[in-house]
Amino acid sequence: MKKPKPSNQRKPTKINNKFKQETEKSKFSEKLREEPLSATSGQVDPKFKADKKSLSKAEKAELKENKLLEKSKLRAEKSGTKLDNAREKLADKKPCKKPGVIKSVRQIATAEVTMQAHRKVREVERENVGVEAAHNAELNAERVGRATVRHVKHRVRTHSERQVKKLEKQNVKRRADYEYRKTVKENPEMKKNMLKRQLHKKRIQKKYAEKARKNTHKAAVSTAKKAKATAMRVGRAFVRLIKNPKALLVIGILLLLIIIVQMCASMGVSMFTTSGGGVLATTYLSEDADMLAAESAYSAMESALQDMLDNYEALNPGYDEYRFELDEIWHDPYVLISMLSAMHERPWTIGEVQGLLSMFFGMQYTLTEEVTVETRYRTEERTGTATEIRYDDDGEPYEYTYDYTYEVEVPYEYYIMTVTLENYNLGHLTIHVMNFEQLQRYSIYMRTLGNRPDLFQSGLFPHASTIRDYERYEIPPDALSDPIFAAMIAEAEKYLGFPYVWGGSHPSTSFDCSGYVSWVINNTFWNVGRLGAKGLYNICIPISPTDARPGDLVFFWKTYRAPDPNAATHVGIYVGNGMMIHCGNPISYASINTTYWQNHFFGFGRLPPP
Repeated sequence: MKKPKPSNQRKPTKINNKFKQETEKSKFSEKLREEPLSATSGQVDPKFKADKKSLSKAEKAELKENKLLEKSKLRAEKSGTKLDNAREKLADKKPCKKPGVIKSVRQIATAEVTMQAHRKVREVERENVGVEAAHNAELNAERVGRATVRHVKHRVRTHSERQVKKLEKQNVKRRADYEYRKTVKENPEMKKNMLKRQLHKKRIQKKYAEKARKNTHKAAVSTAKKAKATAMRVGRAFVRLIKNPKALLVIGILLLLIIIVQMCASMGVSMFTTSGGGVLATTYLSEDADMLAAESAYSAMESALQDMLDNYEALNPGYDEYRFELDEIWHDPYVLISMLSAMHERPWTIGEVQGLLSMFFGMQYTLTEEVTVETRYRTEERTGTATEIRYDDDGEPYEYTYDYTYEVEVPYEYYIMTVTLENYNLGHLTIHVMNFEQLQRYSIYMRTLGNRPDLFQSGLFPHASTIRDYERYEIPPDALSDPIFAAMIAEAEKYLGFPYVWGGSHPSTSFDCSGYVSWVINNTFWNVGRLGAKGLYNICIPISPTDARPGDLVFFWKTYRAPDPNAATHVGIYVGNGMMIHCGNPISYASINTTYWQNHFFGFGRLPPP
C-alpha cells in the first residue's frame, strides 16, 4: 500500500509555538500581532498603520530581525521534513537484485570467449601496423562503452542515496543559519562587533561540518561491514553451486564452447574490427565509501595538527616568548582522491591507502621548532649603607650612617620558541611521487573531477575544486594583426581548462605556470627549452608597464616560498587591456589589476626577436 504524500500545507509545530511565545515578549509586538480590518472598507485599519509608522528605528529593526529568524526556522523545518521523506523513500526502496548463478557464469564465459578471440587476432595481425592500431581502437572503445554503461547504471541505482546526501547537506546549512541568527538575537552585544559575529558564524558552520564528517565516517565503516557480509554470502552461494548438478552441467557446456572457439581461432577464423576512439578512463573506480573514508582520515590528521598548534603553549611550557609562522592547513579533496586513483590502476579500498595517506601528509606539512636564547637586561633596585662625618651643635665631629637605594642592570637569559609550519601544497607533490603514466591519469582525473563533481560539495569541503567555466576573453582585432602574437594565442588557447599540475610541461600531464608558457613559446617562434619563471625573466628584456604590449610576458613574485625570495615565481602571457592568459587552476584568462596580482606584481618582460 502506497503511503499518502505529505500535504503541502504547513502545520503548526511546537517549535513554531515556542517561537511565537518568544516574539510576544517584545515590548512592541502586541501592537503588531494582528492587523485589524476596517468594518467599512475591509482593508487594514488606518490606526494600525499609524501605530506601525510610529515605531522607532530600533523597534523596526527588531521586528525585521524576528521575521528573518522565523523564516530561517521555517526553512530548517522544511528541509528537515524533506530529508525525512527522502529517508523513508530510501528505506522503502527495494535492494538491487543480484544476478543469479547461471547469469553470472554466462557473463564470465562470454568475457573469456571475447578475450581469447582478441588474443588470436593480435597474434595474427602483429605484422600489420594499421590493422593492429584499428584493433587497439576497438578495444579502447569497448572499454569506454562498458565503463559508460556501468556509470549510468550506478547513477540510476544510487539516485535515492545521492538525494538523501544532498538534503542532509542542505539541512545542515539551514540549521546552522538558524542557530547563528538565534545566537545573535540572544546576545545583542554581538550586533556591534561584526568580527565577533562572523567568527561565531564560522564556528557554527565548522561544528556542523565536523558532525557531518563523523557521520560519513560511520557510514563508511558500516559499508565495509556490509561488504564483508556480502562476501560471505557469495562464498556460501559458490559452495551451493558446486553441489548443484544442473549448475555443473551448464558450466561444462560453456567450457566446451570456449574450447570450440579457441580451436576456430587457431584455424584462422577472421575477425572484423571496427574503428573507435581511444579514450582514457575518466571516472573514479573506487567506491564512494572508500573515497570519503580516505578524505575523512586525511582531514583527521590535519585536525590533530591544528589542535596541537592551538594548544602549543600549554603542551610546551617553559619559554618566555612563542612566535608562530604558520601556513594555512588545508588541502583539496579532489587532489587527494585523484592522486590515490592515479597511483592505482584498479579500485582501491581505505585499508590499501593508509600508508600513502601518511606519506602524503608527511610530505605536505613540515613543522620546525627553533629555540633562540637572548641575553637581556632588567632593572633591579638595591639597598646600600653609607657613612659620613657630621658636626653637632658644639662643632664636634661624629660619624653618621644611613641607608640608600640605587638601580642596577642585571643580565638574564630570555628563551624564544619559534614554530614554523610550511604547507607544501598537496597538488605540488605529484611530480615527486608519480611516474609519467600516473601523471597522465592524474591530469585527466583533475580535468573531469573523476566525473563526480557532487562527491565533495563546497559547503562541507570549502577547499574542494568545482567544475568552473573558464573565462573567455575576446582579443582586440588590432592585437591579432601581429602574426607572432596571433600564433602565440592560437597555441595558448588550445589548453584552456587544463588543470594546474606542479612541474607539468606537456599536454599529456598538463602544466604549471612556467611549463605552460615554455610550451607555448617553444611551439610558435622560439626554442628556449623548459624554463622556470626566473629563467624566462632572465631571457626577456625588462620593460615598463606603460610600454607593455600583447605578447609580452608578465611576472609576479612571492606567490609561494621559493628558494630565491627576490626572483619571479609566476608568469603569464600579457594579452592587453590589463588581461593575461596563464596557468592558474585551471588555465584561463585573468585580470592583472586585482588586489592579489597587484600586490605580487614583479614586472613585464619582452621576448627576444625570434
